[in-house]
Amino acid sequence: MAEKRTILVCSCEDTMPLDADALVRGCRGAEVKTANQLCRAELERFRAAAKTGDDIVVGCTQEAPLFSEVAGDRAGALSFANVRETAGWSVDAAKAGPKMAALLAVAAEPPPDIPFVSLNSEGVALIYGRDERAIEAGKLLADHLDVTVLITRSKDLTPPRVSAFPVVQGTIKSAKGYLGAFEVMVDDYAVPAPSSRGALSFGVPRDGAVSRCDLIIDLSGGSPLFSAPDLRDGYLRADPNDSAAVLRAVLKARDLTGTFDKPRYITFTEDLCAHSRSRIVGCHRCLDLCPAGAITPNGDHVSIDPKICAGCGQCAAACPTGAASYALPAADALIRKLRVLLSTYREAGGGNPIVLLHDEAHGTELIDALARHGDGLPGHVLPLAVNEVTQVGLEAVAATFAYGASALRFLLRARPRHDVTGLRKTIALAEPILSGLGFGDGRVAAIETDDPDALGEMLRAVAVQAPSPRPASFTPIGGKRDVMRLALRELQRAAPAPVDVIALPADAPFGAVVINVEGCTLCLACVSACPTGALSADTERPMLRFAEDACVQCGLCKATCPEKVITLKPQLDFRAATAAARVLKEEAPFECIRCHKPFGVKSTIERVSAKLEGKHWMFKGSARRLDVIKMCEDCRVAVMAEEDFDPYGKPRPPVRTTEDYLRERDEQSNKPES
Repeated sequence: MAEKRTILVCSCEDTMPLDADALVRGCRGAEVKTANQLCRAELERFRAAAKTGDDIVVGCTQEAPLFSEVAGDRAGALSFANVRETAGWSVDAAKAGPKMAALLAVAAEPPPDIPFVSLNSEGVALIYGRDERAIEAGKLLADHLDVTVLITRSKDLTPPRVSAFPVVQGTIKSAKGYLGAFEVMVDDYAVPAPSSRGALSFGVPRDGAVSRCDLIIDLSGGSPLFSAPDLRDGYLRADPNDSAAVLRAVLKARDLTGTFDKPRYITFTEDLCAHSRSRIVGCHRCLDLCPAGAITPNGDHVSIDPKICAGCGQCAAACPTGAASYALPAADALIRKLRVLLSTYREAGGGNPIVLLHDEAHGTELIDALARHGDGLPGHVLPLAVNEVTQVGLEAVAATFAYGASALRFLLRARPRHDVTGLRKTIALAEPILSGLGFGDGRVAAIETDDPDALGEMLRAVAVQAPSPRPASFTPIGGKRDVMRLALRELQRAAPAPVDVIALPADAPFGAVVINVEGCTLCLACVSACPTGALSADTERPMLRFAEDACVQCGLCKATCPEKVITLKPQLDFRAATAAARVLKEEAPFECIRCHKPFGVKSTIERVSAKLEGKHWMFKGSARRLDVIKMCEDCRVAVMAEEDFDPYGKPRPPVRTTEDYLRERDEQSNKPES
């Protein structure tokens, strides 16, 4: 904790005990003050602290608006931590002092700088439905938005008395875009006849009509128009049979006019992307995992549309090179929070900590319900909120255990809003690493529930296992890949039974390249394809070298190799970080038979000569022609010019010039007539 920091913790009218000694031990350097009713009877104590320039951390989030109003504009930072629902309101409240200290320390961490992208909506709305209910929704929105209702093959629609907004027929074939920039393709499009009497009658339909709008209200009751529909800004979908859901969609649509700032969740560096080279696809992890369809191939790299990106973070968690990194917060900022959380908890006297990573929308509500209506969180469970649980990558998992966690749990919905395959792969990758280093099995897992009581039971059922005997204290610095390497090295140092090499499952971002030496011709195509420089050549000798620390197992070398002699071996070699590049294959260069200059690879020249001798028509019956292959580029050109070699095996006609044509013309004109 920094100096000149004041921590105010309230017992909330004695509904929870406060362990001031534990708070002082954990929050070293800070002035800790306790209260009974800080938001009411003792508000002056907060007002007095706010008049100073100190940073202030208040152990209450319920009354944060009141405290912020009282504080006004001040020089020091003001932050809040929920120590009541997460620690104090629990059957383990008497032992929750170290947890409170850890949560207060994390709350004092500075918030990340978040970049934003703007979405602009002018209120052009398309309501897609199948009956009168879509038209009724249009009536509710007509005074607020520019509405068009698209009905999919409905019968017996009553013609409107006044055409306040267009009602057309059609079926959406495809849709793309985001809030402020949707484009839909409509088949069977037709407009109603103005003479419709008892029911709306439509004209001749046509396919391929295109409509552009700012938002879509989907009341069709069919399949969603987008993957992960809940994550698409501006796309509101409701069951037409659920009148409450329809009303919620209508009320939300009314507010979707204007300019909206959306976080730019992913920071993307094209130069680091290992997607493809020379139209050969290598890494496609992010493309496979993105639930929103925000990622598309774009030449040698991919393109991430920030206006479609929903911020699940699975691409960043899986990206092996760090080309895609999460920004809410960045990987190093999240690890710094974990460092503060676990080190403070340990210094305050806590033991066997279980870290619970959760999101705000689902996890916070579940934890609050457990505290208010159940036994609360166990005293050794340390909750930490992140934007999306799926944003967490292997680097954060490794750091959690390196810092001394006993176990790690991810809190998910029973029915996630989007596919969470990326998180499951992260867990599957972490398990063999932790097991191989002596931590044992079951240290990291997901809890999938919407029931607060079930959450409490599953957390209390987690087996208490000893944390690292020598927890790390490193500070993460650098990009995502650098932070991951550092976290894994520190995890090995803190491990109960450290080893040098651990076998990993397929698709792991670490590993070796294995080459069938006999089949390799040292063509070095793999070197040209390698996006990270893990494979390299030597400028002086025919040689192929490999630096395992730089390899991300993208597979481009394997896909590019013309001889098909490369295989990937996923593994984690902790020695690779300090090891020099090793030679995979080396051969003597071939010496030019004319000038003796080294060029090419000896085995390759000899193999090509053997294949062509007496078999190819260009080299049949001419040993001299075959010798040209054994010459360097300079000698080859000189010999071919000196000896008038012809690649087609027979003399060519002499080159004809303009003078030849003019002379022939003159000869023809001077030729006497017969």
